This record gives sequence, structure tokens and C-alpha cells, in this order.
Amino acid sequence: MSDPTSARDGVSVQVRGLRKYFHGQAVLQGVDLDVSPGEIFVIMGPSGSGKTVLLKHIIGLEIPDAGAISIDGQSIDGPGFMAKYRLAMVFQSGALLNSLTVGENVGLYLSEHRIKPEKEIARIVAEKLELVGLKGLEMRLPSELSGGMKKRVAIARALAIEPQLILYDEPTSELDPLMAVTIAEEILKLKQRIHVTSIVVSHDRDLAFGVADRIAIIHEGKILAVGSPEEIKANPEPIIQQFLTVEFKKEKFIL
Repeated sequence: MSDPTSARDGVSVQVRGLRKYFHGQAVLQGVDLDVSPGEIFVIMGPSGSGKTVLLKHIIGLEIPDAGAISIDGQSIDGPGFMAKYRLAMVFQSGALLNSLTVGENVGLYLSEHRIKPEKEIARIVAEKLELVGLKGLEMRLPSELSGGMKKRVAIARALAIEPQLILYDEPTSELDPLMAVTIAEEILKLKQRIHVTSIVVSHDRDLAFGVADRIAIIHEGKILAVGSPEEIKANPEPIIQQFLTVEFKKEKFIL
């Protein structure tokens, strides 16, 4: 089997006319997006606006009722897609396997697919854990970790395959401010080191405006605006300004 960690190029993402309904309720209403290779693209919006549902469609965990998603112009439903592209997702909950150790969780994909020898997998696991501030915790169980530590293990697991596209669902939730900064720095370092494309769903205003090349604001399943952080801040749309103001006040209150 070919080594999925050998190539180090980000990919482009195209979303066209994406629609999704749950129990007759429209969750995504004709979403169109373009993400460039190596870009950090942040999706922001109120709770229930469709952010995570959109993310799950991009990685193929949800099937759209209408529309299409392509990576580098190739449909994610096309033949041979999974063998060609390396996609990873960091779930908000972490989604770790409780029966496995931290090290086994991080190296799971590499071990199951026998991509590298055990010693090399152990080296990769140690490297990725150190990147997220969990050096030496390979033998711990998920039940022995805090919520924030579990999130960081999930990020390390995603990094282990050196993905071309990595999707983050609220990557800094449950993290203290210092670790949130560490995660933001890691997202930026990945862009510089392996040119990975990153799509980030987040309520964290500091994270969004600190790492994004571009930001999309989604509201009630529709994209209201896409632009640079500066363009989004200056956008006069009342819904966007209200959202940014409310989120800013929430962050100041929490801090």
C-alpha cells in the first residue's frame, strides 16, 4: 500500500448548490463555497446555522439531498477518491476510542492499514502528541484525560496521516485560553509546513480572525458573506454585525 503521508500538498474544495433537510426542515439551503489549496478557511455562524452539517458533508459523513462536493475537481463520490486523497476531521467531542490508549488512538489509522512499521508509528505518535502539548502520555486512557486533553489527542490523531485537508469542528472548545492559542498556532504551522488545506468551524472569534485567510458567515443554512477577516469585520450586513458583536461580548464575559 502506498504511504499516505508521503505527499504534502493541500487540496481545493468546491461546494455547489448543497441542500440538506432533516425531518422536512431545511438545514442547508443551496450552499456554494470555494476553498483554495493550502487556505485556512473559517466558517462562523450562530448555533443551528448548519456549520457542522456542512463540515460533515465535505468529509462525506452526510449525504446531500441536492448539490455536489468536489476535491480538486473530483467528486467525493467518485471511484478511487478515498485512495487518492487524505482527509481528516477533528470532531468537537474528540471521538476517541475508550478501549485504546492515547498512543493507540493517535496511531490507529497507520496501524490498521499497516502503512509504516511499528517503530516509525511510535515515533510519529510521539511527535504529534508533543505538538499538542501531550508529550509522554501514550499509555494513558481517554478516561484519564480532561475534555481539553481529549480534544488535543483528537487533533494529534488527525495530524498523524499528514492530511491534505483537515476539518476542525470547534477545535478550541473546552480549552483554556493558553491551549487555545497553542492550537491556533498549530493550525498555522501546518499550513506553513505541509501546505494543508484547513476548514475550521468555530465560535472562537479570536481563533477565526487570528488564523483565517478567509471567513464565511453562515446563517439559517445560507452563506451571507465570504471574505478576508478585514472584509468580514467591515461588512455592513446587520445580521453579520450582530453576530460578531454578540460573540465578542460572550468572549469578554467568559474571560
